[in-house]
Order: sequence, then structure tokens, then C-alpha cells
Amino acid sequence: MEIRGPVLLPARREDIELHTSDDLTLVGELALPMDRDPVATLVTLHPLPTAGGFMDSHIIRKAAARLPALADLAVLRFNTRGTTSPRGTSEGTFDGGEAERRDLAAAMDLVAQRRLPHPWLVGWSFGTEVALRHGRSHPVDGIILLSPPLHRTSDAELAAWAGDPRPVVALIPEHDDYLRPAQARERFAAIGHADVIAVDGGRHLWVGENQTRRVLSEIVAAVNPSALPLPTTWE
Repeated sequence: MEIRGPVLLPARREDIELHTSDDLTLVGELALPMDRDPVATLVTLHPLPTAGGFMDSHIIRKAAARLPALADLAVLRFNTRGTTSPRGTSEGTFDGGEAERRDLAAAMDLVAQRRLPHPWLVGWSFGTEVALRHGRSHPVDGIILLSPPLHRTSDAELAAWAGDPRPVVALIPEHDDYLRPAQARERFAAIGHADVIAVDGGRHLWVGENQTRRVLSEIVAAVNPSALPLPTTWE
């Protein structure tokens, strides 16, 4: 079977709820390798909910569908406050990335409670703003930024990562709608150790199997490179 599109590989999948410090319940899913412990954990942060982003946005959904089986990773995905998906609706109201810091904190609480190893933040578009603005205060191994627009992240918030030794990996599509590689290199220069990866032919939404595989491979290259290259078929 070729691994592409909506293929769902074996994993232990559990519907979860997160509870924020302002008494909201958020809905999500935790996917774990089927028959072994994960070697690392992806805490995913979805694109802008007011523009259709949610925990089932395709790259995040495919990471949860494939990477527990292909790369021994745990994948936690959830709807931030006020966001709806087939899994359900998270309580609260969208707050432009400010109160969402509480949503991230609730996700990291679950990571700690479940003793999930080596957490990494993986943000996409709006999710990158949450990761950059609020991720430094959490015990994560690093952050991976997919199509970061850098709309809501101030220069000071960006530069604050310069003094943090943890990896910052940014995947920048060649044809992004908001931030293209040349601009990204200028903005991320504030973080001397940031790894800015330009993706030829890429677009903000990473549509198509080739772009999906590239993104998932770059995530695994940062988190568990021994799992590369990712298989393209499954017995």
C-alpha cells in the first residue's frame, strides 16, 4: 500500500481533553506507536481557526496518521480555544494568540502527566506564533515552525530565542503568501542558531503529497533522524 493522502497507519489513538488554567476544556487526540514507547513527542499547534485551521488541518492530521508508525513518535493534537473539528469544539473564544498560551500550557501539563518523552512544539502558520511567543517557558527540546507568518510575533519575542540554546527550525515555502525565504532569513537572523529551510516549490498550505512528505521528513530529521528516510509504502 502506498502511503499517501488520508492513509491511516496503525497507532494507539485516544481522544483526550485538556483543562486550562482559566477553566476551559479543550478537545484533542493523542496518537502513540502501536506496540512500543515513543522516542519523542510532537505537540502540534494548528493554523488560524478564524481562517479554517483546526486539529485536522492536513499536515497535522497526517503527522498523527503516519509518524507514530513510521518514526516512533507520539503526536498530540488539539483544538485551541473556540475551535471546532469533527472531534468536537473546544470551549472559550479565539484570542489571537494571547490566551492561547493557556492552551499550550494545558497541553504541556498532559505531556508531563503522561511522561511523554522529549516534547517538541510543531506549529503551523498561526500555531508558529503561539510557539514563538509562549514556547520558551516550557520544557521542550525545540520548536519546528511550518510557514511562519511572523504577524503576531514581535521582534523582541523573536530575539528572545537568541539566548536559548534549543533548536529553532523554520520551514519556509518558496511561494508563501506571507513570509518568503529571503524575508525569513532577515527576520530569523535575530536568532543566530535558527535553521531556516527554504522549500522549493512550497506554498503556505503545503498542498500535495510531495510537499506533505517533505514537511514530515523535515520534522523527523529534527526529532528522530534515525527514522529517515520515511517509507513510502506499508505492508
